[in-house]
Amino acid sequence: MPDPAPYDRGHLDVGDDQLVYWETCGRPDGKPAVLCHGGPGSGSQPAWRRFCNPALYRTVLFDQRGCGRSRPHAADPATHLDSNTTAHLVADMERLRTHLGIERWLVMGASWGSTLALAYAEQFPERVTEVVLFAVTTTTRREIEWITRDVGRLFPAAWARFRDGVPEAARAGSLVDAYADLLADPDPMVRHQAALDWCAWEDTHVHLQLDPPPNPRYADPVFRMCFARLVTHYWRHAAWLEEGALLDGAGRLSGIPGVLVHGLLDVSSTLDIPWHLSRAWRGSELMVVEEAGHGATAKMAEAVVAATDRFAERPVR
Repeated sequence: MPDPAPYDRGHLDVGDDQLVYWETCGRPDGKPAVLCHGGPGSGSQPAWRRFCNPALYRTVLFDQRGCGRSRPHAADPATHLDSNTTAHLVADMERLRTHLGIERWLVMGASWGSTLALAYAEQFPERVTEVVLFAVTTTTRREIEWITRDVGRLFPAAWARFRDGVPEAARAGSLVDAYADLLADPDPMVRHQAALDWCAWEDTHVHLQLDPPPNPRYADPVFRMCFARLVTHYWRHAAWLEEGALLDGAGRLSGIPGVLVHGLLDVSSTLDIPWHLSRAWRGSELMVVEEAGHGATAKMAEAVVAATDRFAERPVR
């Protein structure tokens, strides 16, 4: 199925001199759904429009602050990130819902987007009809330590290159902090190399191969810098969430149907994360895709579409 073209789009002024890009596609009077992209900083992708049947859904995509078509852009070193936090993004989603005249919507998220989707749903459960998450993360400090240090045991050579991208004196401490500092360096060549090194490690831990082909999106220096700046910004603050807050708050979602789709071979975000979440969230279902890692493989996408197809006929009210 080709990507359904947006029938409406715009930039929403959410304050703080931020303009958030949004678009809607599918059926204007269909069941509303909002999709939270990953990263942070990946931006929404046209392929995401296919996760919800365009004959049944009114699908809303948006680029989170600082990335994609939202402005100002985090690739610009002059763009300050002080007003770019999880709380700001949750508030942006609620402003967007109001702006579009939507009462309640299905909330979907992937990878970092699942953290954002959970944070929104736990704060505004009365605005959520269902939740669909895949490649589930909750952005705890434990998860960040795993991604930046512990999983290096599986990819020792690639991790050594990642570690050695920061000054020797910083290698025993937080690698996230060290990279965030490099990405803020006044020397553009230092920033350039830090973004390359960060994204090379990202390419390693989200794939299942020892030497994966480079993701073409990282060839774009604007995307690469934006992505590296925003990921390190959010990770060094553990998304401004108390450790375990999203798992502890899962009871607020009780009665809201949820589907958690996760790859058995996901070494970037391990299966225990959605497993514990599914046990704490009455009304949720964990679907494990045996041959998948961290990403929207064909089987992962099939499971996500099956979930949204199942929810399409559920009443919004």
